[in-house]
Amino acid sequence: MSISNWTVAAAIGVLSMSSMAHAEDEPKYGTDISVDTAKVIAAAAVKECAARKWSMAIAVTDTHGALVYYEKMDDTELGSAQAAQEKAAAAALYKRPTRAFYDVTAKAGPFMLTMPGVLAAPGAWPVVSDGKIIGAMAASGGTGDQDDVCAKAGLAAM
Repeated sequence: MSISNWTVAAAIGVLSMSSMAHAEDEPKYGTDISVDTAKVIAAAAVKECAARKWSMAIAVTDTHGALVYYEKMDDTELGSAQAAQEKAAAAALYKRPTRAFYDVTAKAGPFMLTMPGVLAAPGAWPVVSDGKIIGAMAASGGTGDQDDVCAKAGLAAM
């Protein structure tokens, strides 16, 4: 193997080992989020975005990544609508914030982007209730850090 192949193999090995250790500690899936709960957390995210004058799209999915609730603020870029839905689905399906994909891609290269349903952009988080993942929510329309601020504000309403 060449040095670059060894580097990729080592990175995959490290990620696999950390994923196995993480799998033992990660929360299990619970009953899917209700529309009423999705509306509450989306409203809190929209309120935070509006207070900061950031136009965003907010998506809430169930544990399978299916859309439960969606809201797009006026003047939000059109691409953010799809990005919010895809980020929320990735957070639900992989049980982690999408910033984790962003961080791995930045350190180990783009191989993470070959996983199905991965959107390596910050701004999506699993929604956890009673220690179980019931869905995910995402904000999209600003920088990754701005998206994270709005999504976290929504989660704080739980």
